[in-house]
Amino acid sequence: MRCSAAVLCRDHASLETLKATLSEFGIRMVLCPSRQEALELVLAGRCSTLIVDFELPGAEEVVRMAAMLPKGLKPVLLAIASGAWPGTGEAFHSGVSRILYRPLDADQIKNALRSSRRATRKTRRKTMRYQMKTLVHLDYANRTLPAISLDISEYGLALQAPEPVPISHDLAFHCVLPGTSVTFAGRAEVIWASDHGRAGMFFSELSPADRRHLNTWLRYHAHRKHNDAHTLLPDREEHVCFADARE
Repeated sequence: MRCSAAVLCRDHASLETLKATLSEFGIRMVLCPSRQEALELVLAGRCSTLIVDFELPGAEEVVRMAAMLPKGLKPVLLAIASGAWPGTGEAFHSGVSRILYRPLDADQIKNALRSSRRATRKTRRKTMRYQMKTLVHLDYANRTLPAISLDISEYGLALQAPEPVPISHDLAFHCVLPGTSVTFAGRAEVIWASDHGRAGMFFSELSPADRRHLNTWLRYHAHRKHNDAHTLLPDREEHVCFADARE
């Protein structure tokens, strides 16, 4: 369980109430200074809850992007609103599970957390992300943009490019899975990208063979006990084991 909550809020009174109540649930509050940082935490799978103040500019966009995540990665989504339209309407339509009405009090936060957790447990299955440093080629607009992958899961990957990655619903990519000779390729949806070249994308199209290769790679690394699973130059035994698994 990722016991932290990404919070995008500037109201001091609300933050004090949130911090005290979240701590009772064993949840650490991570105050995000920007929308970009909030989305990075969500896409990296480092928070179980996302709480957004809908009076902040761009709040709806943050929640909509988080709501697009697959069930295994999507955090509990809570909104802070004044209780008046259009704030509450925008919040519900963006995909939040509960609204926390101003002024915040501990009871409504606890109730929201309990009900959201119960609903999430029914659909969430454990999804692991693994560090993966390899060269990824992104193909678009008759050019290829090289990037370095940061981590990967069965749903998508995060990467760092030398320039901004375009927001796209259908971006072609290919790379070699570290420790193998397997070329992993497909198409992905870029749901968030920073001005500094960092991006999160989710697989929208993978062939059955590529899906098998990815799942085999993930299963193998799930059983590793040490950090050598994250190196660019794995030992020969790792290569042979994966090759055998693919046979």
